[in-house]
Amino acid sequence: MESTTPAPLDLEAAAAAVTEPSRDCPRCPRLVGLREQLRVDHPNWWNAPVPILADADPWLAIIGLAPGLQGANRTARPFTGDRSGPLFWGTLIAAGLAEGVYTGRVEDAPVPRGIAIINAVRCLPPENKPSPEEIRTCRPFLDADLAAMPSLRVVVALGAIAHQSAVKVLGGRLPKAPFGHLAEHAMPGERTLIDSYHCSRYNQNTKRLTPEMFAAVFARAIELRETR
Repeated sequence: MESTTPAPLDLEAAAAAVTEPSRDCPRCPRLVGLREQLRVDHPNWWNAPVPILADADPWLAIIGLAPGLQGANRTARPFTGDRSGPLFWGTLIAAGLAEGVYTGRVEDAPVPRGIAIINAVRCLPPENKPSPEEIRTCRPFLDADLAAMPSLRVVVALGAIAHQSAVKVLGGRLPKAPFGHLAEHAMPGERTLIDSYHCSRYNQNTKRLTPEMFAAVFARAIELRETR
């Protein structure tokens, strides 16, 4: 996604134009510590905040929790390289929201079509559990990314943490928008938030989320777009 270059010496405009954390973002000390250790242990991995992956003018945004250790933290690409990838990308390809074949490799990865994929927390958290403070600290990046999508109409939140961040950046109120799989919430600006269980390996193994359940989320998103 292209960003507008701020005017020289206009510090306020420059700050507003930042939608992605820097590679060495210092905001969350616990996440920085893990990142630095992984750079020593796995110097060929990405080991940095994972940027948004998006088509040029997305109408649908998919918000995940955070990069996976063997997935985006390693490959720099959301849902690429770990066991959530086959279900995630296979579902999007079948729905016409991505093109290609998922192999787990970055060099021949599927291409998003009309969608954006973002994590609520951009860096890998220990045990995949970000703290409330880390979630709040990273939220401005999510806010800026969604604000830069003029055609955005539907947001899919994968899991409760992504749901909470989505409601807050979209201007909703959490008590009136409880999380639940396939729950729909009308947000300000004629946008709709749809909830889904996360496509994690655990949720797949326990059948908390089945392929049919996941496909239904995106079928509904497409239906909402076509009825507007």
